[in-house]
Amino acid sequence: MDDSVYVGNAGKDGALDRGWLLGHFKDVGDTRHSEVVEIKWSVHPRSDQRAQWVRGEERTALLVLISGRFHVELTGRSVFLKEQGDYVVWGRGVEHSWFAEEESVILTVRWPSVPGYAAADKEQAQLHS
Repeated sequence: MDDSVYVGNAGKDGALDRGWLLGHFKDVGDTRHSEVVEIKWSVHPRSDQRAQWVRGEERTALLVLISGRFHVELTGRSVFLKEQGDYVVWGRGVEHSWFAEEESVILTVRWPSVPGYAAADKEQAQLHS
């Protein structure tokens, strides 16, 4: 077996790590470990929203709508992804949040892969608000 090859299912593997398939948070030595790029497969139920805005963004991000209807809120702008394949890209310094108008599947690619952007879960967010 070749340790430099990994075969999986985005839905199943993503469910084990908040949707993340590739990035700095995977174990060093795992083919999916990368400090260059992060890839996420997310399934968002209707009305799901990010617990807090991302501020001080140091990465570039690409979000691609696989299915559903999804709003991305950016500094000074709102983007509505409504057709399969719709996408948005933003760069460093652009604050963001999101909201799923209906159940949505999103593929996210971010680069570089750096720690420090995980949103607190809803219980933690309520404790600190």
